[in-house]
Amino acid sequence: MSNSSSISHFLLLALADTRQLQLLHFCLFLGISLAALLANGLIISAVACVHHLHTPMFFFLLNLALTDLGCICTTVPKAMHNSLWDTRNISYSGCAAQVFLIFFFLGAEHSLTCYDCCVSICKPLHYGTLLGSRACTYMAAAAWASGFLHALLHTANTFSLPLCHGNALGQFFCEIPHILKLSCSQSNSLRELGLIAVSACLSFGCFVFIVFSYVQIFRAVLRIPSEQGRHKAFSTCLPHLAVLSLFLSTAVFAHLKPLSISSRSMDLALSVLYSVVPPALNLLIYSLRNQELKGAVWSLMTGVFQKH
Repeated sequence: MSNSSSISHFLLLALADTRQLQLLHFCLFLGISLAALLANGLIISAVACVHHLHTPMFFFLLNLALTDLGCICTTVPKAMHNSLWDTRNISYSGCAAQVFLIFFFLGAEHSLTCYDCCVSICKPLHYGTLLGSRACTYMAAAAWASGFLHALLHTANTFSLPLCHGNALGQFFCEIPHILKLSCSQSNSLRELGLIAVSACLSFGCFVFIVFSYVQIFRAVLRIPSEQGRHKAFSTCLPHLAVLSLFLSTAVFAHLKPLSISSRSMDLALSVLYSVVPPALNLLIYSLRNQELKGAVWSLMTGVFQKH
């Protein structure tokens, strides 16, 4: 038996038992991280450097790129390191940092998405007016601050728990439900689960509002006489709604599911679906059909190559 004061490190989940599979996981994570780094880096550079992209919509994309890049960099590099070097260790402080950062970036991203959707869906004709330069700054500051406070609350509460059931976590990164399994105090664990439940309810409320707003959009789209116009509208809205649904459903289920239905494969799949897949797909969904952004990225890349 041990307590949290004597734990210097945690043991993360080994993704594979054989060396070949470990290297395969390393290559998969390497591909995901490089693709996310390249895509988000290009978008951040384009929005920051190209003057005509200094608009509310692209300011939102810039912040979204930062949160997605943060999410990927919080969990994937450590998993890559463990797969490559065949180790499972993560320090106590490193584990706390992972919990804080994943809640920080995901919380900020969800706040940004909800606020942007509220304005763009409810007041589409006044989007540019309501989101002027000052309003954009306040919106981003509020989203990042809410993410910080959200992360601080959960991290402080989780790592104040006494731990007496070893130090092995059944996940490839430090996830709160698996840390709670090590807790000696049932009441304190229930307190943290209560905080997660409140956060889940707030997120679900925002999601319900977004879905209701999209229903109104779809009703308007169905009245468009042009089939090409309807297809373009649906192909723009549905992928975003699908990824948002995937993120919220898997994140809430991963953190609130009963222990009786927990399994290693299920926990691993859920964690990948909410912590890796949405950040890797978000920027593609938001920017793939935006010709203005693609043109700016292409001009930026060709300009760099011409200088060299």
